[in-house]
Amino acid sequence: MAYTNSSLVSYTKLSPNHSGQRTHSIDRITPHCVVGQLTAESICGCFTSPSREASCNYGIGKDGKIALCVEEKNRSWCSSSSANDQRAVTIECASDLNHPYAMTTAVYNSLVKLCTDICKRNGKKKLLWLGDKNKTLNYSPKSDEMVLTVHRWFANKSCPGDWLYSRLGDLASKVTAALGGLVFRFDRLGFIPCPQKLVGCQEPEGSFQQSG
Repeated sequence: MAYTNSSLVSYTKLSPNHSGQRTHSIDRITPHCVVGQLTAESICGCFTSPSREASCNYGIGKDGKIALCVEEKNRSWCSSSSANDQRAVTIECASDLNHPYAMTTAVYNSLVKLCTDICKRNGKKKLLWLGDKNKTLNYSPKSDEMVLTVHRWFANKSCPGDWLYSRLGDLASKVTAALGGLVFRFDRLGFIPCPQKLVGCQEPEGSFQQSG
């Protein structure tokens, strides 16, 4: 597969901290909170030293600016899981220093745009948030599906913070809508169409998306 990087990037500072080309195709996105209202340049700067032993594919600064830290073709060192990092595009997002690690509107809007772009370039028509670790890690995405995962599933961390974690259903819905898909939510009755204009459709049980 020929990997590409996002055209939304406005700053590039490549980190030496990566494992080379991925051994798995991209079918996950893992957003993180960087724990600090940093600029895109500063996020990249966190990963320039090999002694740091950490990196990410993209960073989103507090003003929404997007930076490239590790090319998409390469596995970053970001989520405390080699298996996840091999298949996930990892994104560090500027956030507050303290719980719930809130992010600016500019950061969130850029995250939606970047996830949409990642899905498009990798041939995905929907972004899924299943809302459960075991359900997600045991799920085999279809060829046109991208799945959201989180750092807290692989390490004793609060990342991506409760502010973003509570919005991952909304993120998945917005991205899938931008990709032209029809958003569904899942409850005890099964899959229910969930028009975005309806309030309360983003259920924590998990948002599923299906293309029209």
